[in-house]
Amino acid sequence: MTEYIATTPGVYPLPDWAKDDLADLKGHQKHDLVDGDEGEEVVAVYDEAREEVLDRQQSAGLDRVVEGQLRWDDMLAHPLAVHDAVETRGIVRYYDNNNFYREPVVTDELTFDGDVAGELEAASEFADDDSLQAVVPGPYSLADLATDEYYGDDAAFLDAVADFLAGEIEAFPEVETLFVLEPSLVENAPGEGEDERASEAVDTVANAVGSDTDVVVHTYWGALDEKVHAHLLDADFDALGYDFVSNSEDNLYNINEYGTKDSIAAGVVDGQNTLVEDSEAISERADWLVENTPAADFETVYLTPNTELFYLPYSTFEEKLAALGEATDLAEVKA
Repeated sequence: MTEYIATTPGVYPLPDWAKDDLADLKGHQKHDLVDGDEGEEVVAVYDEAREEVLDRQQSAGLDRVVEGQLRWDDMLAHPLAVHDAVETRGIVRYYDNNNFYREPVVTDELTFDGDVAGELEAASEFADDDSLQAVVPGPYSLADLATDEYYGDDAAFLDAVADFLAGEIEAFPEVETLFVLEPSLVENAPGEGEDERASEAVDTVANAVGSDTDVVVHTYWGALDEKVHAHLLDADFDALGYDFVSNSEDNLYNINEYGTKDSIAAGVVDGQNTLVEDSEAISERADWLVENTPAADFETVYLTPNTELFYLPYSTFEEKLAALGEATDLAEVKA
């Protein structure tokens, strides 16, 4: 019988009070104090906010909880933006929306940093070992968001980013699940040859965790190109994520035509729209997915928002968590 797991791709909005507190600290604006060496007062704000969002996830009944990535002002570019071998330069549009990040320019070797591992260690104090989920940008997306001025070759740079992420992941505390976020595989799809390298880079990252950790590669903002989808399935991970909010038909086609992993992540909650879905409607999306993939017999379906959640007002974010938790309970009952 299929197991349904309620979770999210992380990268949450800051609680409103935390935004206000950070604004009061030296006139803080976005990016100003997130460079890897924040002062004690700033750290204290993030610590309290982390505890709050972990509590919100647990109260909503989510099966996996994330640290929240509240310090990630640069969104998925964050692990590079705070690295000593990287210069942050101009402000760049984050994919095709009204959010912006600092362009990370790699000017030296990407050695171990430990920033994300430190966040997870802090989160592990408030989450059970069997519920903690890590979140990292995928290697292809992180390389796509960055500029290389050191490695000198796209293939070498992608390999270096994958090795860097693998090293960061190896330092993680024990986690139940790892979500690897790869929107660039849809938004800036790799071409011939590059699609195989992207799959190999994902494989490098996925194999950096222990055998007891399930790895979910989550793509969003549409559907993967057929060849990219096929190559990605060659990588060694447990579940592939599909966006059933933005493009349900093409994602369904990929699954039915080319198969998928034994488990999937189903993006059934809109991570960008402020309209809060009814829990019954979310559950019905999960039912529709199972009914329309007759050849698949999924071991696990991770029910999740289709994208990161930092786009949402904090109160809407809380409501969406509650609806997702309730919908997953409904899906389990129907199963």
